[in-house]
Amino acid sequence: MIAFHILWPVFGFVALVFTVAILTVRERVAFMKRQPPRREDFTTSAAATRYFEGAGRAADNLRNLFEMPVLFLVLVPLLTGTRQAGIAQVLLAWIFVALRVLHSQAHIAGAVRLRFRLFLASNAVLAAMWIGFLIDFSIAAVHYASVMDRLAQP
Repeated sequence: MIAFHILWPVFGFVALVFTVAILTVRERVAFMKRQPPRREDFTTSAAATRYFEGAGRAADNLRNLFEMPVLFLVLVPLLTGTRQAGIAQVLLAWIFVALRVLHSQAHIAGAVRLRFRLFLASNAVLAAMWIGFLIDFSIAAVHYASVMDRLAQP
């Protein structure tokens, strides 16, 4: 069933999130070895944020992966549950994930212009996925209503 193929890009996205999380830990541990923290560096979340300012690209990217991509993670169960996860949605999902991988690489490397272009491209793909879902769902809803009306007639 094609509907479940939409889950493969989700697994790819989850792998990206875990990879960036591991990079964040590695980056922060290396930073802590270079600049050992003091007790007051962790008394509040604001203090910890200030302390880790010098080791922040991977952590910033990890936070980024829970902003716009949340709309992707919300869309997938909707596509699956409504049986609207066709080949176009699966292809768009893979493109979205690939763009997010490239975006993460650019973000962590500090390539600002490339990162911005990849951000815009991934958001355009995500918007296309949502628009496609709206169209497909609307067509299915109209068809469903039509069938129900015919069944209700004597």
